[in-house]
Amino acid sequence: MSLAPRAVLVHRTTEYEELLARHGTHGQAEFFLSSRGRSIEEVARRHARARQALADVAAAVPLQWRQSRVERADLDRFLFGPEDVVVVVGQDGLVANVAKYLSGQPVVGIDTDPGRNPGVLVRHRSGDAAALFRAAASPGGTTDDLTMVEAVADDTQRLLALNEIYLGPPGHQTARYRLGPDAEGSPAEPQASSGVLVGTGTGSTGWLRSLWQERGSALTLPGPTDPRLVWFVREAWPSPTTGTSLVAGELRHDQRLRLTVESDRVAVFGDGMEGDALDLTWGQTVRIGISATSLRLTV
Repeated sequence: MSLAPRAVLVHRTTEYEELLARHGTHGQAEFFLSSRGRSIEEVARRHARARQALADVAAAVPLQWRQSRVERADLDRFLFGPEDVVVVVGQDGLVANVAKYLSGQPVVGIDTDPGRNPGVLVRHRSGDAAALFRAAASPGGTTDDLTMVEAVADDTQRLLALNEIYLGPPGHQTARYRLGPDAEGSPAEPQASSGVLVGTGTGSTGWLRSLWQERGSALTLPGPTDPRLVWFVREAWPSPTTGTSLVAGELRHDQRLRLTVESDRVAVFGDGMEGDALDLTWGQTVRIGISATSLRLTV
């Protein structure tokens, strides 16, 4: 007998909850914000909307389904199952945070604060949750399969991301490495820079776009479902031993970018989650390209 689907509700701590954890009481938090020219009332209202949306979604889970919740900080310790329907209740960025831990499970994005969030990935309202559960669990359910990027190190460590993967120094120092296409006979250029960014079409509305605009790049940014990545080297430094000729490009399904570390440490992390990074050191190699896994976002 197959297991009933499990609804996994993904949420994050609100700003109001963070303030209470830091200051202890509502009154102390209110005083702290007022001393900086802010009101706690709007923070409390956003908290109430987020918690109400989470309660509404939980109440809409079909009775025969199982149900679980996971907070953003605990995602790296949560075990997702193949029968899960993942419901992200929050902001667009929370969908990106959970994407790296999935392997094809359908994802529903619920916007807790319409008008404040762009709603690119959290496309639905909590009142639509019941219909969305049925659609996500249906074999014919419609999804957008969003392209993801992966980094695979030579020691088999693997990292997935929905928006972008960053490879670079963990602080404000300079990373040294060799960069080039992952193809036999292709030359690799020694470089010193503040890092390399490899992004998807979903990430083309964020950090990737800022680099693209700053460069005035002639590259065409991909769309969310396009099987294509774009990459940029940040602040490459020309010197007698390091070059700047290989600082931007695109990757398709059969292409990989290869980076070999030539410094004490290079951190590799995805979608801004520095706490869940790969740490590479002298001589290690990492290959970056399109992942075989995509994010199945319920339409």
